[in-house]
Amino acid sequence: MKTDLEINQSAQLKPIDEIGEPLNIMRDDLDFYGPYQAKLKISFTDALKNNSNSKLILVTAMSPTPAGEGKTTTTIGLADALYTMGKKVAICLREPSLGPVFGLKGGATGGGYAQVAPMDKINLHFTGDFHAITSANNLLAALVDNHIYHGNELNIDVEKISFKRCLDMNDRSLRRIEIDKDKGSRKTGFDITVASEVMAIFCLAESLDDLQYRLGEIEVAKRKDKNTTSIFAKDLKAEGAMTALLKDAFQPNLVQTLHSTPAFIHGGPFANIAHGCNSVMATKTALKLADYVVTEAGFGADLGAEKFIDIKCRQSGIKPHMIVLVATIRALKFHGGIEVKDLNHENLGALALGFNNLKRHIENCFQHFGLQVTVAINRFNSDSKEEITWLKNAVANMGFKAILCSHWADGAKGAVDLAKVVLEELDNAKQFKFLYEDHLTLREKIICIASKIYRAKEVQFSKEALKKLSALEEGYQDFPVCIAKTPYSFSSDPNQRGAAEDHTLMIRELRLSRGAGFVVAICGDLMTMPGLPKTPASERIRFNQHHLLEGLS
Repeated sequence: MKTDLEINQSAQLKPIDEIGEPLNIMRDDLDFYGPYQAKLKISFTDALKNNSNSKLILVTAMSPTPAGEGKTTTTIGLADALYTMGKKVAICLREPSLGPVFGLKGGATGGGYAQVAPMDKINLHFTGDFHAITSANNLLAALVDNHIYHGNELNIDVEKISFKRCLDMNDRSLRRIEIDKDKGSRKTGFDITVASEVMAIFCLAESLDDLQYRLGEIEVAKRKDKNTTSIFAKDLKAEGAMTALLKDAFQPNLVQTLHSTPAFIHGGPFANIAHGCNSVMATKTALKLADYVVTEAGFGADLGAEKFIDIKCRQSGIKPHMIVLVATIRALKFHGGIEVKDLNHENLGALALGFNNLKRHIENCFQHFGLQVTVAINRFNSDSKEEITWLKNAVANMGFKAILCSHWADGAKGAVDLAKVVLEELDNAKQFKFLYEDHLTLREKIICIASKIYRAKEVQFSKEALKKLSALEEGYQDFPVCIAKTPYSFSSDPNQRGAAEDHTLMIRELRLSRGAGFVVAICGDLMTMPGLPKTPASERIRFNQHHLLEGLS
């Protein structure tokens, strides 16, 4: 079997202007980044605003495991199946971050014969969007320090500077740093770019004007006065230059799958430490162009899907029509207590125990978001007939459908059965709803997510979090909450597999993302600047004697 990269490299891609034609995107509507990548001109996306919206299918998953679930692969496989069935379809995905590309997880372009292309370019630098976001973020950080250096007219309290620099790389050494040693040092640190507020703003803004306004609303520090009033990016006159750096990046990116399905890949916040969805610009553009749009939300449904609905949908007015929930038998057995080395052996007992994880996600999506759920079983060769039958029956006993898919090995045809069921379910309208109402306090919203989605018995706040919560309740009570926690468990302990309940969710820290329009609640020991593993994926990446890239996954 070829590697994912070899499959991608051997694919016969079409010129990118041909990919856009089924969506009525003409050559003059594109800014080209080589033969297979392009950006949509803002003049083109602006002209679509009066078009009606199409059907939106949200792909999410059970809690992730080292065994892999294949959420992006399933998103692509489903869209490819719809495309080969003659449907006018588009995909919306997040851009890969260099952190996981060179770290543990690898790239984010799908796998097998369900991939977007060109894989190497998308995973490495793509069209430079993340570099632009990093530059805009760090410009603001530099302007804060520069203002202090030149006299500090705004009376910035250097002990209360909340804005951090960022870098699109896993680098634990940058979590805590000391700067300005020659002028009186202060302690700060870096976040990974995908966790930055600038990334969140980039993905939630709906126009360049909106982008510039939101950037100006970023809170960077407090003043040294009795009221400790806030200082914003607009006080430093930073928003114009930041928008200038982001202007080209803000145009949605167009690429293709191996089956020539149009794919918009734009923006990329993580779902464990950020809100986990591709840009509103790309999603709204796709909804105006295609009849069916397939998109994904990061990690499991407890994180990505909840944030997609309670943050992205709440702010943008977008509404998904149904949810496809991805699961694998291997991952379910892992949640049933089996270690990775033993997952290829049939084990109905472990499957039954692990099913509680999938069951919880199905219940949450159907009961709390009001959406119809179809389970996509992403098949592995080790799955036995007995295990497949057991899982299908278990899902059916809940009143839902589970469809076996083989798109990784078979491409579009491996997801045709899933596509047929999705088309049927789209006709069964459900009453979409948010998890919580805007008028609840921030504390009530956090408790609502913890109790209803995570099934926690209580929420505890650190002293620092309680102090920040009290301050935020005064001006930002209407904001939604973005909970930053481990993706591997319903609890804040990554070692609690299955469907943890009656646990305590510990809120360590609260951060205001004023420009993005939400409050971040950080749980446990989760870091917003990850580190590299002992054997990072970067060690496998090289060019061979034929000048072809190897090892990228």
